[in-house]
Amino acid sequence: MNSISKVFAILISVLLLYIFPISAAFDHQDDVSELVALRAVTAFVDAVRDMGYISPEMYNDFVQALSATGNTYDIQMEHGHKRYDPVYDDPSRPETFRGEYAVHYEMFYNAQILPVLFPDNAAGKDDPSRRYRLAVGDTFYVLVKNTNRTNGTILHDFLNNAGSTHIKIFIPYGGMVRNEDD
Repeated sequence: MNSISKVFAILISVLLLYIFPISAAFDHQDDVSELVALRAVTAFVDAVRDMGYISPEMYNDFVQALSATGNTYDIQMEHGHKRYDPVYDDPSRPETFRGEYAVHYEMFYNAQILPVLFPDNAAGKDDPSRRYRLAVGDTFYVLVKNTNRTNGTILHDFLNNAGSTHIKIFIPYGGMVRNEDD
């Protein structure tokens, strides 16, 4: 019985002296990574909302700032464009205009945005044709989530003998476009 209590005491001391400080350090590293990612997302989205476009340099700087955390991320962009269409009793006759407008929302995602930024041609990175343009009043949102398992997640899964989801960093941010620059 005495040897069992000694083994138990050794295990507890190893946990207290080594595992918990390492776990706290990994949790702190995850918190710092989340703050860096949050800062990168807010700076990118606010720049897009203030300028009214996305350039290849802006997007590359954003991705580079995220990669500085050592994590890999899934980046989803969403551009919402509000369109006002006049309502007619008979669309073939303009004089039947009812004096009202129907509001339609067009949504654009990575599949439509990234080909504008990175086309399959030899246009230079400063070429204005490589800017994805937004209009005042449009909405722009970015959702960033990590795709790798962080060290903190791995250690927690080991200690808890569990397999958790690996999404530790989840940042949705966006808003309305405030300005259009050319």
